[in-house]
Amino acid sequence: MTITDAQLERYARHIILDEVGEEGQEALLAARVLAVGAGGLGAPVLQYLAAAGVGTLGVVDDDIVDLSNLQRQIVHTTGRVGQPKVDSAAESLAAINPEIAVVRIEERLTAANAERLIADYDIVVDGSDNFATRYLLNDACFFARKPLVSGALLRFEGQVATFRPWQDGDDNPCYRCLFPEPPPAGLIPRCEEVGIFGAVAGVIGTLQAAEVLKLILGLGEPLTGRMLMYDALAGGFHELKVRRDPDCALCGSRPAIIGLSGHAG
Repeated sequence: MTITDAQLERYARHIILDEVGEEGQEALLAARVLAVGAGGLGAPVLQYLAAAGVGTLGVVDDDIVDLSNLQRQIVHTTGRVGQPKVDSAAESLAAINPEIAVVRIEERLTAANAERLIADYDIVVDGSDNFATRYLLNDACFFARKPLVSGALLRFEGQVATFRPWQDGDDNPCYRCLFPEPPPAGLIPRCEEVGIFGAVAGVIGTLQAAEVLKLILGLGEPLTGRMLMYDALAGGFHELKVRRDPDCALCGSRPAIIGLSGHAG
């Protein structure tokens, strides 16, 4: 891929970085990233990846834009209330960067389609808001050997981590190593019950976008084996070290979970 004069201007602040350069920008233009969820987390993720020139962005979401979304889901606008989120997101991303391809996937991620949906992408971003999808993405990405950049929000707090558990070493856990099982129903309230401080979604989603760009470019230290936690009220970050659980049902020494295609981990 050859960088055009227009691309040299558009991505000049990337290309001038020694760690990126033209070769790195070419890698971004060739990359394919799937975002599951076009909500509070997916909105900043998609916008920053589009601006960075990630060549193909897949957007998975079966919801429509609601007025209550707009306080934090900044990829959508008031005029698009009632539209499918994938269409609204695609319109915003095209306005940011018409060069990239946006694949609209107006489906809910399920065990039946997860393997198919992630197959054509290099990296998967979890912008979902429920434990069922988080576990499903974790398992699907493990069996497909795809990096998973995970994020979560609640009230004034958020967290982000990157999972590559198919790689060797105790520093490569999966989501199940942290949370072996989902919490009992009702223990963790949903955001519509307790609220979300809108800008926290921007902080965590932007951190997820940075993780994706680092993975594509091979830069720095990904948040693998580490979970970065943000507290907006305290105005600070806390890092939690995470090790692989040898008894993990997915990536441990004796896996118990059967893959989406019927094979064990």
